[in-house]
Amino acid sequence: MASADGVGNLGAEQNHLSVPVADHGAWATAMNNLGIMPMGISGQQLVSDSLCIQRFDPGLGLIAPINPMMAGISLVPPPPVPSDMPLIKEIIHCKSCTLFPQNPNLPPPSTRERPPGCKTVFVGGLPENATEEIIREVFDQCGEITAIRKSKKNFCHIRFSEEFMVDKAIYLSGYRMRIGSSTDKKDSGKIHVDFAQARDDLYEWECKQRLLAREERHRRKIHEDRLRPPSPPPIVHYSEHEAAVLADRLKDDHKFSEAIAVLFTWIDRGEVNRRTANHFYSMIQSANSHVRRLMSEKAQHEEELERAKEIFKNALLAILTQFEQITAVFTAATRQKAWDHFSKAQRKNIDIWRKQCEELRNAHSEEIMGIRREEEMEMSDDDSDESPCKKMRTEENGVCDQTQASLKEENDSLRWQLDAYRNEVELLRKEQSRASRPDDDHAHTQTHPHSPEAQIQLLQQSMHSMQQQLLSLQEKLSSKEAELEQAREEHRYLEGEVLSLRDKVCGINGCVPSLYHSRDRRSELIVRGVVTSEKEALLLGIISTFLHVHPFGANLEYLWSYIQRLDSKVSAGELERLMVRLPGMFRQELSGVGATLEKRWKFCGFDTLSSA
Repeated sequence: MASADGVGNLGAEQNHLSVPVADHGAWATAMNNLGIMPMGISGQQLVSDSLCIQRFDPGLGLIAPINPMMAGISLVPPPPVPSDMPLIKEIIHCKSCTLFPQNPNLPPPSTRERPPGCKTVFVGGLPENATEEIIREVFDQCGEITAIRKSKKNFCHIRFSEEFMVDKAIYLSGYRMRIGSSTDKKDSGKIHVDFAQARDDLYEWECKQRLLAREERHRRKIHEDRLRPPSPPPIVHYSEHEAAVLADRLKDDHKFSEAIAVLFTWIDRGEVNRRTANHFYSMIQSANSHVRRLMSEKAQHEEELERAKEIFKNALLAILTQFEQITAVFTAATRQKAWDHFSKAQRKNIDIWRKQCEELRNAHSEEIMGIRREEEMEMSDDDSDESPCKKMRTEENGVCDQTQASLKEENDSLRWQLDAYRNEVELLRKEQSRASRPDDDHAHTQTHPHSPEAQIQLLQQSMHSMQQQLLSLQEKLSSKEAELEQAREEHRYLEGEVLSLRDKVCGINGCVPSLYHSRDRRSELIVRGVVTSEKEALLLGIISTFLHVHPFGANLEYLWSYIQRLDSKVSAGELERLMVRLPGMFRQELSGVGATLEKRWKFCGFDTLSSA
């Protein structure tokens, strides 16, 4: 209906045509089939009320129904229309063509989503013989047309000067256009009007949006400038006259805050030099004199706060007392001798009031308890920390109290240490051996058995003896490990010698046919006697592979750094001992000259097999 209302003044320049018809029955039947109410010139209905479409007013004496496209109808407000009823359109007569509306019972034509800033419409389904003049004649009713781009096929694009004119053009979608009175197929067609997306429309819309954004930013900036507080006055430059004025203002309590800001700015700018140092010192001294005033003001405000807290607490106590009295009244009213005389509604109200009063009383009592807890915490803080006035007095009196406090803390810490030593001495006294008893007796003869010095000396002696025992055990353990390792090396060397002697004896006695058998047996004995664990076998394989891909050998540090990536617990000494135990697989050689001389390990297992 909004589109229809917007097109209400399109036909203001047109006069409504009433065509005389000889056969009213045929004409009425045709109009009724098109969904239009047939009316006579005198205003009588040509179709019965049961067959005609609603929303027609016979008293107007019109041939066609009420339509916003008709001239003069927009002056009369239209009657209320239900939203579910279809929109009824009329026949539109132009100079060169006629537009017939579609059946109102059919669904309205579909349209695409409206692009932003759309001023261009797509018109399709035009008759083949439609010219640009005919199209302009039809759509001039919607508004000022700026451009028409007609295709060789049956469609065109029309661009209007304003956006609201597009809604009026969309209203014509679904009409059947007939050029003149011709019945030729090329002179008729059902037009379809839809929104079109044009670059010119989008560009103009974006320019408009940017203009609105600039206006909004300008408006916001003006508003922020209006709400911004005024800038502080500029700080005057230093001079002897301004310094004298500032010294007087520093002594005034009301102008002190502004004067101290000026003093800070001067010092920050670097105005202090040897010539002006005395002036600045006097001004700093004046600023320092306000410290006592500020502390006294703070103490006064704290006293006022305490008095206000006390007044508030007393008021809460009075309110709580009255709540208790009201609760007592409700309790007395709920007793048997008074409760029986109330009606059921009265008992219900009394019970509700009693519960509300108890909830409020409990809330107030919790609030008072919270205030009391805060007071207790403040009192404990006051016991541990001194008040500001007392602090000022102690600072003025000197350093005597501070030294006393530090001595007291040191005395307490020493006393706690002595208590700890005493407990440890009692534990060690039960566990000490007979060897330490003469030392303890000697220490007891020198000092009193219950004095702190004797206990400290006893504890030190016991700790010294335990450290000596621990060192001796560590030395014994290291020596035993060295002996065990040496014995293992000797055992492995002897096993190798025994195997080599067996091979020599076997070769002398003519054991050549069984060479391969003795070689397999020897390798089995070597594996049984030398490789003692699965870890050594894995290391043996990794070392052999690594040295095989390094035909010129590798030093021990390079080999160890590679194996460290696989197992960080393996040490370089362990690798060296493993390779020393197998001279038939690994051989150590010297390479380089002078300062570049280094020991390299090479894999010689294949050479040993070929020689064997």
